[in-house]
Amino acid sequence: MRTTTRAGGYSVGLLALLAVVTLASAALGPVAVPPATVAKTLLSHLPGLAFTVPEPHRVIVASIRLPRIALSATVGLALASAGVVMQGFFRNPMADPSIIGVSSGAAVGAVAAIVLPVSVAGALGIQAAAIVGALVTAFGVYLLATEGGRTPVATLLLAGVAVQTFLGAAISVMLLYSGESLRRVVYWLMGSLANATWSEVWLAGLAVPCVVVLAVYARDLNVLLLGEEDAHGLGIEVERSKRLLLALASLMTAAAVAVAGVVGFVGLIVPHVMRLLVGPDHRILLPTSALAGAVFLVVSDTVARTAVAGTELPVGIVTAAVGAPFFLYLLRSREVRSL
Repeated sequence: MRTTTRAGGYSVGLLALLAVVTLASAALGPVAVPPATVAKTLLSHLPGLAFTVPEPHRVIVASIRLPRIALSATVGLALASAGVVMQGFFRNPMADPSIIGVSSGAAVGAVAAIVLPVSVAGALGIQAAAIVGALVTAFGVYLLATEGGRTPVATLLLAGVAVQTFLGAAISVMLLYSGESLRRVVYWLMGSLANATWSEVWLAGLAVPCVVVLAVYARDLNVLLLGEEDAHGLGIEVERSKRLLLALASLMTAAAVAVAGVVGFVGLIVPHVMRLLVGPDHRILLPTSALAGAVFLVVSDTVARTAVAGTELPVGIVTAAVGAPFFLYLLRSREVRSL
């Protein structure tokens, strides 16, 4: 009961913080919108409530900024949750959602769709090609690492690193022959939430039911930290749990990368911070990391589109600029080694 209470308390606090940053993000931009007007616009979508809002402000908030905020929150939730799973699965605080090559697989699919429009990938579209590339990569790495019905974690990690390196070479080859598409490809690889649509939000929203399912398996993640033999002795069906955890983490990462490009450090840094704040119990760590990831990416994207007047930065640059120094701080303070 105490664990449930703690998880609920932290989650309520993070939801409140997410509401505050959502309000601030919707108010900021080339055209400033008063926070009270933003709140009225958001509340007017609820049944039985109606507020008078200037039409230009309503269009800016509801049609332009709100889809982007919702997308950044959903992508942040997906990447942070996948990062928690990967770090627990590999028992390694250096793990992130891309560790088995899922992000690289998505990048190959997306770049192929951009550079080779007459290919199968081009026919699928960028987002569909990215998802197919990510899931095929995850499935391929799993098959490469599985032998005799068992998938050793060390073998899976090495297979992921090898496949990720190979896919990086494939992306480099396509970049050489990208021609006029080079700028578009590079911008996608940097990660961007510009021109967000509600259809993209629904696609990234695949992560929400995945997080719910993962919450059911939070105890399994806790037990797997003890080692596979001990987990088996405690009644955990280790291989089945590993397959499910990998599948859900890969699906969440695929959906996030498909709509936002390669956004780094969210799935690495956010789980670290929340583990330091709430502890290693995945029953608390998973929901709090998911919400913290949403908050972090909403703030990062707000900085990306407002920091430089007249233009906007790819959000991947902002997350890297914040995440890399913070991660170095963790290393210097030896917090990583204590996790």
